[in-house]
Amino acid sequence: MLKTVYDPEIPVNVYDLGMIYKIDVQDDGNAELDMTFTAPNCPAADFILEDVRTKVESVDGISACTVNLVFEPAWDQSMMSEEARVELGFD
Repeated sequence: MLKTVYDPEIPVNVYDLGMIYKIDVQDDGNAELDMTFTAPNCPAADFILEDVRTKVESVDGISACTVNLVFEPAWDQSMMSEEARVELGFD
């Protein structure tokens, strides 16, 4: 489901960009994610965080989702998947 969340300024999903650092799903259906942005001052931050939370909560078996915004470690291009690198012309 995270591969359906996009930063409006980048044509690659947040998962393949490497912006999702941790996914923890408890037996009670509560999910907790740590994620970051490619830049700390992302103008679409609120939209993206809400999109992540809403889409994760739409997954069967997930009752609630908490998304923690973190900046450690700092995001860099090495965190992107091979597909993201190709899409953005880095390979």
